[in-house]
Amino acid sequence: MRKYTNIAAPLFVITAYYAVLATAVWLLGRTLPRIKPLLPFGGVEDLIERGDNQLEVLTTAMTKPALGNVESVTLAFAIVGALLLMTPISWVYFITTRSREVSRSFAQTIVVLPVIVAGIAMIVANSLALAFSLAGVVAAVRFRFSLSEPAHALYIFVAIAVGLGAGIGALDVAFVASVGFVYVNLLLWKLDYGADLTTPFFAFLTGRGRDDNEL
Repeated sequence: MRKYTNIAAPLFVITAYYAVLATAVWLLGRTLPRIKPLLPFGGVEDLIERGDNQLEVLTTAMTKPALGNVESVTLAFAIVGALLLMTPISWVYFITTRSREVSRSFAQTIVVLPVIVAGIAMIVANSLALAFSLAGVVAAVRFRFSLSEPAHALYIFVAIAVGLGAGIGALDVAFVASVGFVYVNLLLWKLDYGADLTTPFFAFLTGRGRDDNEL
């Protein structure tokens, strides 16, 4: 198993990355107030204010373009934001992977997937109810290769979550999801959680002894 003995260096780099990213967004909105309405933030609040009983008229999607100029700029910001948020997640995959060689295709997939999901979510959200877009995006993602480890499915789900957050203009929620996923995975990897059930706590919790763990 390839494993680092010291997690301080990657933890410092990732923390500094998120800090710089958050500071850059704050400075962008402060120095260029005209750009602030174009940034994909506050999408969750807009959905709450819109109300659950307000449905879009399906015929309006036939009379207006899917994306206007403003939406296109917002989508561009959303795509860049999704890529930036997936970058540290890909680093976690490189750090915590158990195999000696990482899968380059899988690493590229989890980085590019949110871009596609964000585009689909924003386009469909302008023509149909958002609930249909969420269900359609998840159902449309089908993989014709088997994942080498079950934990890799988590990276696919977080990639979809980041893409959906960016697509509906809730990049702040996607930021929280990215941060939570990164730090929880690093913590579980560092603690080697579940590897040894013969420690006093797990032995008491599961009733296992050292002989049971060797079977």
